[in-house]
Amino acid sequence: MIRLYEVQREVQSLGPQVCTFSGLKNEREYRRLERELTRLLLEVDQVDTEGRADLQGARKRAAQEVEGLLRYLEENATHPSRLAIEELSREAQGLVEQGVVEPQRAGGTAEISDELVDAVQELILRLTQEEVPLRKARYRALTRLCAVQDVIEGRTRQQTLPLSEDTHVAVQRINQVMVQVSGARSQLVALLMGLSGRDSCAHLSRVLTELLVELDALDVSGNAAVRNYRKQVVEEINGLLKHLDLEGEGDDTRRYDLAQNDSIRQIEAVRGRVGQLRGEVLRHCGVGDLFRPKPELQSLLTHLDQVDTARNPCIREARRRAVLEVQAVITFLDLREALICRQPGSNEPPQHRAVWMVLGSLSDLQAQVLCFNGKRADKSYILLEELLTKQLLALDAVDPQGDEMTKVARKQAVKFAQNILSYLDMKTDEWEY
Repeated sequence: MIRLYEVQREVQSLGPQVCTFSGLKNEREYRRLERELTRLLLEVDQVDTEGRADLQGARKRAAQEVEGLLRYLEENATHPSRLAIEELSREAQGLVEQGVVEPQRAGGTAEISDELVDAVQELILRLTQEEVPLRKARYRALTRLCAVQDVIEGRTRQQTLPLSEDTHVAVQRINQVMVQVSGARSQLVALLMGLSGRDSCAHLSRVLTELLVELDALDVSGNAAVRNYRKQVVEEINGLLKHLDLEGEGDDTRRYDLAQNDSIRQIEAVRGRVGQLRGEVLRHCGVGDLFRPKPELQSLLTHLDQVDTARNPCIREARRRAVLEVQAVITFLDLREALICRQPGSNEPPQHRAVWMVLGSLSDLQAQVLCFNGKRADKSYILLEELLTKQLLALDAVDPQGDEMTKVARKQAVKFAQNILSYLDMKTDEWEY
C-alpha cells in the first residue's frame, strides 16, 4: 500500500506536465513522459496484493490513473491538428532543402530567390489561417518559419556589396569573411528547419563569433568607407547569432511554450488588469453608479501597442484579442455615459428616440456579454445572440425619414451591435496559445 501511495504521488507530479504538453510524438519531452509513465505502470503491475481486496482496489485505481495519462498523452500528440502542422513543417523543409541546402551541398552558393521568399510567406499564412489550436506545436513551426523568413528576407534586402581590394589592405579579409557569412546563412536556415545532420548551433555560433573577433581586430582607421563596410558585415553576423541563440534553447521545452514568451506575459498581465477593471465597472453599474477608469484603460492600450510581436502571428493574434477586450470596456463606458448625459428635447424626432431606445437595450446586453464566460452551446449564449440580432432588426426597421442625424445615429448603433456580436463570438471561439 505504501508503494502504491508513492506511485500515486509520482503520477500527480507528472499529471500537470502531461496536461500542458502539446507537442508531437517524435519530441524528446514526449518520449520522456511516455517512459516515466510506462515505468510507473510496470511498478504498479509488480505490486503483490496478497489476495487482499483493498490492495487490489488500490492497485486498480493507480493503474487506471497511469493508463489515463498515457492515453491522454498519445491522443494529444496524434491529434489531427498536430499532424496538419507537421505536414506543413515537412513542406517547409522541402522548400528549404531544394532552395538552400542542395545548392550548398553541391559546392555552390545558395541564391535566395523571390520565389523561395514568397513560398515561405505563403506557408506562414497557411499556418496562421489553419483552423487548429495555437499551441506549442504550431508555435514551434511558426517560430522557426518566421526565423527562416527573417534570414532569407534579410539577405535579399541588405545585399552588402563588397568593396574593391584596392580600397584598403583590410578589405580583402572582410570580403573573405563575407563569403563565410553567406555560407553560414545557408547553414543556419538548414539548422532551423532540422536539415543539418553535422552542424550544430554551438559550432556555428563559435565560427561566427570568431569572425566577429577577427573583424574587430582589423585596423580600418582613417577610412570611413571601409569602417561602414565592416559595420555592415558585423550587423549581418549579429543577426545570424540572434537566431542561433534562440534555436540553441530549443532543447528547453519552454522555448516553444508560448505562455512563457515575454510578450505574451505582458499581454496576459494587461488582460488580468482589464478583467479587474471590467469587474469593477459592472459592479458599479449594478448599483446605478458609473466607475470611470478610462485613463487607465487608454494607458493599457498604449502598453499593448508597444508589445513586441517579433513578427509572430500567434503573438499578434494574442495582442489583437487583448486590444479588443480593452476597447469593449471603453465603448461600454462611453455608451453608458452618453445615456446618462442624454437630455432629449421636446421636438426630438420619434425615429431618433427609437434609435436611442435600442442603444439603451444594447448597453444592457453588452453588460451581459462582458461578464459572459460560457460556451457557444450554452443556452445563455444562444439567448444573447438572439437578443442582439433582434436589436439589429429593430434598427433596420427605423425609418430616418430623411433626417441626417437619425441616419448617422442608426449607422453607429448598427456598428455597435455588430461589434458586440463579434466580441461575443471571439470570447467563445476557444482560441488558445
